Amino acid sequence: MLKEIVIAVQSWADAHQFIQRNRLFKWIVVPGFIYTILFIVGMFFFWQSADSVWSWVSGKLHIESWLQKERNEWLSFLFVMTGVMLRLVSVLFYFSIFKYVILIIGSPVFAYLSEKTEAIIEQKEHSFNWADLKKDCKRSARLALRNCGWQSVYLLALILLSLVPVVGWITPVIALLMECYYFGCSMLDYSFARINFTPSQSISFIGRHKGLAIANGLLFYLMHVILILAPAYAIVGATLTVHKVKNN
Repeated sequence: MLKEIVIAVQSWADAHQFIQRNRLFKWIVVPGFIYTILFIVGMFFFWQSADSVWSWVSGKLHIESWLQKERNEWLSFLFVMTGVMLRLVSVLFYFSIFKYVILIIGSPVFAYLSEKTEAIIEQKEHSFNWADLKKDCKRSARLALRNCGWQSVYLLALILLSLVPVVGWITPVIALLMECYYFGCSMLDYSFARINFTPSQSISFIGRHKGLAIANGLLFYLMHVILILAPAYAIVGATLTVHKVKNN
């Protein structure tokens, strides 16, 4: 897995130079700007609503009054940490849903950018084809819905696990790695579709090479420091990753 992570990280570094060299910034700025606005607005409203929900649950269970009655600092610390872990996993759950909506809405741009990247790499003329684009979008949407279903099941299980003191503290790390894996899976699939992998073959291959998907997704998260660049860099980096894997 370490070798796969190194390949994916190198591909992201190459993606920056590739985008500059081939003047692909117009495919970054507009989708990136839309993504940034949706992300900031969505995160604001989610954080407000999620905080209200967990405060309401805490009030109904009379947790705060019980802790004040017990006056046990260690017990209070455990419940505070549990609350923090629960909120972190909840944020990742929201981000998971938001991500899949973006993957479905942005699939035409992602598919086109992946095709164009591969055409430049292989020094072929890129010909736009509506039929192929429509096919890629449908495949991407089906994969996104499939991944969303499985990830939601796992995340709900992690939310329950986060309620367990001490043991639940590791749940945000597990949730983050799972989030990275499923996002990377969607990004890599655009390239696998063009080498005639069926969706099941693509899922099976990525399952055997999890490092490629996890690294791509993790770098996507880190790129949120510069929100506007994250989606396009993810797809270009994923395409370059698959190209390197094919050559190896």
